[in-house]
Amino acid sequence: MSVRRCPKCKTVYSDAARFCPKDGTMLVEVQAPPAPAQGAKPPSGGGTKVRTPAAAAKGISLDRASTLSNQVLDTRYQVLQKLGEGGMSYVYLAREIASGEEVAVKVLSPKLASDRSSVERLRREAGLAMRLDHPNVCRILRLGESEDGLIYLVMPFLKGELLSDREVKGGPMDVATGVPILRQVCTGLHHAHELQIVHRDLKPENIMLVPQDGGGDRAVVMDFGLAKERRADPAIQKLTATGIILGTPEFMSPEQIRGKPLDSRSDVYALGIVAFEMFTGRLPFQGRNAQEMMIARLRGTPMLLRQARPDLPAGLEKALAKSLETNADDRYATALEFAEARLFGKIKEKFT
Repeated sequence: MSVRRCPKCKTVYSDAARFCPKDGTMLVEVQAPPAPAQGAKPPSGGGTKVRTPAAAAKGISLDRASTLSNQVLDTRYQVLQKLGEGGMSYVYLAREIASGEEVAVKVLSPKLASDRSSVERLRREAGLAMRLDHPNVCRILRLGESEDGLIYLVMPFLKGELLSDREVKGGPMDVATGVPILRQVCTGLHHAHELQIVHRDLKPENIMLVPQDGGGDRAVVMDFGLAKERRADPAIQKLTATGIILGTPEFMSPEQIRGKPLDSRSDVYALGIVAFEMFTGRLPFQGRNAQEMMIARLRGTPMLLRQARPDLPAGLEKALAKSLETNADDRYATALEFAEARLFGKIKEKFT
């Protein structure tokens, strides 16, 4: 397991953190101390990995969901290896037995699978996401349930690198690399929005960069229609009408923080934050903790792009500032409008 450290103030955070709440600097991964002995209580504020077994769904144990490597799932998929895991699911590389094609299989944790409302919402949203058909979107191929009660999603397996990993390894991107990625994400989002599908949890961890034969990367938006984690942190509850938020706090729009209905403009806002981080390695809102940063978004006080990185073009700064307007009516009406913003000027013409 790894943790992350702020290269500026040297503070170490859990593997769930992505930025330093003290100065907004992107964290870098470092090796964590040895894990505590089995049965020991994990430290508070731990990462996203499941530490202790949760209540099983339909009698399925946590071990079954988390140890599928080298097994056959639902008589359809030969599971090859585990690709990753989180508090909500386990992701595996598998081969579809009938076709021989490699796929990614996301298996829900028994804890989530035992929540009937979460499963029903997953079924509904996965059904919508199966309609997606665009090179900049990763569609869901199938939602299944094995005979022994495992609920899983099947998606194309993409050989690439997460945007979040690229940022950690390579640091802030130059304009020539970042603008095409930004525009591709916009076109993928626009396709989904035309089908009335809002992502609600756009972040660098949900954008895959797939190398192309001719050079460059194809940006693919991941996790449309997947179950979003229900967050009910006491500090966040005070900022919402419902006390329940779907999404990741660092990238939420003001209306999402307030628990209001969302549309495509909320994804535009999240993409503005993703882009700001992509070009600067920092987030546009400052605060000592997540709550203060969320309050800053409600008050509409983002840092300007060239405050963090003066060498970037003024047009790019203006484009991102418009995407981060507090009032949704003041943002780009669609993701496509963001992609085609005239404010990009010569940037767009030169690098697309």
